[in-house]
Amino acid sequence: MNMEPNKQISNPDCSTAGVSLLNKFDMNEIMNCMQCGFCLPSCPTYRQTGKEVASPRGRIALMKGVAQEALQVNHEFENNMYLCLGCRACETACPAGVPYGSLVETAREVVETNKKEQSKSPFIRDIVFNKIFKHPKRIDTLGTALWAAQAAGLQTLADKTGLVNMLPRPMAEMQKAVEKVASPAERKKRQKIVKPADQPAKLRIGMFKGCIMDVMFYETNQATSRVLAKAGCEVIFVDDQACCGALHAHSGEKDGAVELAKRNIEVFEKADVDFIVNNAGGCGAALKEYHHWFHDDPEWKERAMAFVTKTRDANELLTELPQIEFKNSLDVRVTYQDSCHLAHGQGVRNQPRQLIRSVPGVEYVEMINADSCCGSAGIYNITNFDMSMRILDDKMENVKKTKAHLIVTSNPGCLLQMKQGIIRAGMQDEMEAIHIMDLLDRAL
Repeated sequence: MNMEPNKQISNPDCSTAGVSLLNKFDMNEIMNCMQCGFCLPSCPTYRQTGKEVASPRGRIALMKGVAQEALQVNHEFENNMYLCLGCRACETACPAGVPYGSLVETAREVVETNKKEQSKSPFIRDIVFNKIFKHPKRIDTLGTALWAAQAAGLQTLADKTGLVNMLPRPMAEMQKAVEKVASPAERKKRQKIVKPADQPAKLRIGMFKGCIMDVMFYETNQATSRVLAKAGCEVIFVDDQACCGALHAHSGEKDGAVELAKRNIEVFEKADVDFIVNNAGGCGAALKEYHHWFHDDPEWKERAMAFVTKTRDANELLTELPQIEFKNSLDVRVTYQDSCHLAHGQGVRNQPRQLIRSVPGVEYVEMINADSCCGSAGIYNITNFDMSMRILDDKMENVKKTKAHLIVTSNPGCLLQMKQGIIRAGMQDEMEAIHIMDLLDRAL
């Protein structure tokens, strides 16, 4: 393996960002990195490449060079920052507690701001981050378009005729894992408030439904509301909520992330709920970090802190409530794939396993390296397809060893990735990937 330290980056075609931009880096946290290397075995990209620049400490060294204006913000720096999955396994391994996730987000913000200053930001990026993900109704419209294509048989036709191969390879492969989405009529029938059927409500819950989650996994959100109601909660699907902002934050679009955070804080303040509950590990990690996004805005930081204090992952809250009485015995062998942002970002590890084991008839088997990244990482499996699939194929080797019938996870991206992994491994007839809330709902 190539373990040589990174050489100085230089590119005459790319200038460094301005001094004010470089000041975005938190030098205290960068200097807290002791370069001990404890993070190396936990890093998926380092394990795949053996290269120092593909490790957390290597990337931090690059950030230090840029912050001190010894290195330039160029294509090589950009590529090294975006090769990172952002899984934050290194944070769990780090003895110094370096917040690597926020550091890499800052590095990407530096990259994107520098590109905008040079008018090099791609047009498609503006479409995705400003024209789509800031507008929940547009995401819903895209979901309707996907439903229409599926209902008309276009997805099946494209597969059978080979037309699907005209798509970029990442999209062509991913669409195989996309199951039927809910129709517009079904989504319109949603009850805004779901109450316990057999007991007074103990808690008033605001359901954070997510953007992609509510389109591609609408029924999982419904299942989550039923499970929470069974646990004695009144569940409210709060109107006018927006994307959590994680995709923006992870992609260097911090201003967009802050804008979305403000919208969510405002709508949930008005909802007057006891807790704000989500079922997506990636969303939850972002929601719980809202207060960090307002470090230079005291008023919004206080409001964000109040929001964070109420925020819970569904697994987290359910294990704090009296155990649900399940009626159905599932008689199935189950393994669990940790969502990186749930395990490493939020520290929620035991709760999902506790819930799985509480289901009658479940034989639980722990997977080797269950908390290592599956390669999904938001849109990483599109932007870094080859690396993502290498990581996924390694993950599937550990999945096979469990001989499980069900792979359970707690994040929509992980769920799609594990479905894709099952297809790539040719195991569709013997294994299924499902969200943990769907598993619990099956047993109700």
